[in-house]
Amino acid sequence: MKRIGIMHGMERSFPDALIERINSKNEPGIQAELVKIDKCIQGESTPYHVILDRISQDVPFYRAYLKNAALCGTAVLNNPFWWSADEKFFNNCLAIRLGIPVPKTCLLPSNQWPTDTSEASFRNLAMPLDWQGMFEYTGLPVYMKPHAGGGWKNVFQLDTQDGFFQSHQTTGQLVMLLQEEIKFESYFRVYCIGQRDVRIMEYEPRNPHHLRYVHNKFNADKKLLDTILDYTYRLNEALGYDFNTVEFAVRDGIPYAIDFCNPAPDADIHSVGQENFDWVIESAANMCIRRAKSHRENADNLTWGTYMKNATMGMATGHDVPKFGHTPEIEKA
Repeated sequence: MKRIGIMHGMERSFPDALIERINSKNEPGIQAELVKIDKCIQGESTPYHVILDRISQDVPFYRAYLKNAALCGTAVLNNPFWWSADEKFFNNCLAIRLGIPVPKTCLLPSNQWPTDTSEASFRNLAMPLDWQGMFEYTGLPVYMKPHAGGGWKNVFQLDTQDGFFQSHQTTGQLVMLLQEEIKFESYFRVYCIGQRDVRIMEYEPRNPHHLRYVHNKFNADKKLLDTILDYTYRLNEALGYDFNTVEFAVRDGIPYAIDFCNPAPDADIHSVGQENFDWVIESAANMCIRRAKSHRENADNLTWGTYMKNATMGMATGHDVPKFGHTPEIEKA
């Protein structure tokens, strides 16, 4: 029996529906269930051939459990080793190497010293920083947001340098990004599942959360959608994500990748809507079943992105993007 485990926290609509959908397909020898952990012993395998992870970003114990599971052969979606290392500033740097437009962005040290550090810990940091040079690069207005994490937490929209300094004082030990504001004429949130199934959804981030997924507002043409599709594949193949969303803000016809480090993206029916929800459930179910069927005993069953694969082979990423070896499957909401 190939067992597919779903690991989640407070969310209910997506995990419950996904388990039900996988099991309703009646694939011989495949069963989906909620992950249950009664002990975690080093080097011992779990009973699961595939685990879809929706919660380890918030629970360090789960992240360590999943790394051990992966080491013992479980296909953990998304790869817990890469997820642990990834963050938004690196993603922007990688996007530039892939030839994908991103907002002008600077990385900022935390306003408060990290725990167990002192002034002596920052001998390599110039004081004061070149704030003027950073603002000349990004321009105004700007966004300030954490370099890691998501959910629109601790995000500031700022029109002046004085407003920035006042807001930065409130960010504690968070490492922040200072990022150019893209004044967009259209905006899209894009699911990418299994690096093959893509759904481009019109999205309005200025609306209340439950009203952000809009329909037929932006009237995107085929050329723009094809570019968004291409960029989505490039990013997810380079990063190696099995389940991710990418957000694009379109300015002057150019899609800028705004946020593409979302390995546990919102998939709740009450926010994404019924049509998007149904698509995500079906695509995620098919991906989990594929990975269960292709599982290899006593082998590495993780997905590793082309960035890591190329790095281990001593190759520079550059602007050469590996050709896609699959047939794109795209839907636009």
